[in-house]
This record gives sequence, structure tokens and C-alpha cells, in this order.
Amino acid sequence: MRALVAGKVGEPADVLRLESRPVPAPRTGQALIRVKATPIHASDLHVLRGRYGFTPEFPTVGGHMECVGHIEALGPDTDGFKIGERVVAVAIPAVPGPSVAGTWQEYLVADTRRLLPVPSQLSDYSACQLAVNPLTALLLVTRELDVQPGEWLLQTAAGSTVGRLVIALSKHLGIRTVNVVRRREAVAEIKALGGDEVICTEDEDLLRRVAEIAGPDGVRKAVDCVAGVVGAQVSQALAPGGQLVVYGALSTHRQTDPAALTIPLQARSVIYETKAVRGFWLNRWFGATSPEDALRALSEVRSLVAEGVLSIPEGQPFPLERFGEALVLAESPAHGAKPLFVFDAQ
Repeated sequence: MRALVAGKVGEPADVLRLESRPVPAPRTGQALIRVKATPIHASDLHVLRGRYGFTPEFPTVGGHMECVGHIEALGPDTDGFKIGERVVAVAIPAVPGPSVAGTWQEYLVADTRRLLPVPSQLSDYSACQLAVNPLTALLLVTRELDVQPGEWLLQTAAGSTVGRLVIALSKHLGIRTVNVVRRREAVAEIKALGGDEVICTEDEDLLRRVAEIAGPDGVRKAVDCVAGVVGAQVSQALAPGGQLVVYGALSTHRQTDPAALTIPLQARSVIYETKAVRGFWLNRWFGATSPEDALRALSEVRSLVAEGVLSIPEGQPFPLERFGEALVLAESPAHGAKPLFVFDAQ
């Protein structure tokens, strides 16, 4: 089978090579998946650069998040699935937890507890993105912060994939959103998606606008994936006793100095107003939750997608042989459709 393999830590374009590898065999409790499509997430590239929260053993097959495919074979005494069934394989390594196979290959072996049957109306190019971003949005809103109908939720990077899903989910649940964007031209788009209020940091003061929208006390719940100065401003905008969950650091994605990966919080604001700032990382959530609870959350995501509450735009397909082009697109500003590696026509 074909596989895209990184021989060592480094820039993905420099260390990835297309290789031929033997097709693996599933053991008890496992399935062999013939991969149809698998996305290129920013986190996949940071893993290869050695700048993510875990480092696989090299050489490693790229892609450590998700894919869609058909079950080609089942391990001995393995029940619950059928040969030929189309499934999403959740390849997110649990931290702490055992290693899992990379998805940038034609076949992979996966634990059946990490498989989810795919709704028939969802194309391969959408289904391969079913787990990571929609699940993150669901967990942030309903579990990490338990935002209630009528409450305000403040979020940064509202135009990102997770940001758009948070808007859709919040609208469905009756939650009001304050959405932070960098560019003025993004404001109308976020409004059209259903965002209740939009703050543009290009020409607006975040703290002042939050006070105007939610009152002088601010909002009680917020999510941030920018970090840096913007993350600090969000923490200041919180009401006393408010909570901020940080799940990304977009402002530092090209930063290689760990000391620069910061959120400059104001100690007085955190101490005297007893605000809570904590992190969320999907890998560690998988490491802390039971397989049964993880499957329940994934099934809830699948239902929200099947019902049309959450929408997953189709990605742009690339064969493995054109991985260089796909990597360039993945890191191009406002690249539009997410690049995917595909192995044959749908």
C-alpha cells in the first residue's frame, strides 16, 4: 500500500516521503480500514514539526486525527461491524494512552471502539472531517462550559472551522454569541452565519465592545484559540467568577520558542475577580474519558450533522502523489476548502 511517511522531525515538505508498505493485519477488537479520504489539519503538520502536545516515534505515517473508509477485514472474535461498512476512524492519540496508526495511508488498523458508522447522506469529503472539529465545538460549549440557553458565549477566531461550528451549535441551543474576528470583511459573513454580535479587532476595542454588548460586568463564559494579547483581553472581558477555556494558540503557530507561547494575564483581574483560565486539548480529553463516553459524544456529533444542525463543507481532494501542493494549500491564508488526501473516486 501507499503511505506518506515522515522519517524525522522537521518541516513536512522536507521530511515526508511517499513509500510502499505492507498492508497491516487486524487483531482482536480491531478492524482493517481501506481509507477513502483523510484531512490535513494544522495539528497534523505541527506534530511533524515537533511543536505539538505529543511526538510520535519516527519514522511515522502522517495524519494523526481522522479519516473515512470501508471496513476491509475484522480481527478474530471482533463483533459490532460488518465487512464493507463505511466508518469514520478517530485516530486522535489519547494522552496518556497508546499510540495509534497515522491516517495518511491506504489501509490502517483501528480499534473498533474508535469507529463510527457514517450517515449515508454525508460524502467522503465531508465525513472524513466528522470527528475533530465538530467534537471540539460540542465539548467546549456543552461540557467544558455548560453554556445555558440565553447566556452569552464569547469566542475568538469566529471565522475558523471550530468557530463556525460553535456559532451553529449555539444558535441551535439558544445561546447568544459574541464573536471576535481580525478583519472587517469577516463581520458580515459571521453575522450571516448566525453570530449575534461581532467584534473586529482591526478597528474596535475588544473590552469596550464586550461591555457595550453584555454590560459592564462582561460575559461569564468564553473560548479562545488565539492566545497571546487577544487571549489576555478575553480574560479581562470576563465577569467576576467567569471562565475562559483556551483550546488553541493561532497567534503563535509559527513561533518556535516555547517561552513566547504565552497569554499575558493581569494578575489583579484573575485574583480579585476569581476568574478561571484553563486549557482544553482533545487528545487529553480522549485520555481522560472512557471509550463509552467518547463514543456517546461522537454519536451526538453524528446526529447533529445528520440533522443539519452542524454543516461540514467538503474538502478539496489531492492524491498522495501531490502532497507538496496539498501542504502548500493547507497553510495558505484563507485557503477555503480543507485539503484532503484521497485514494480513489467516491
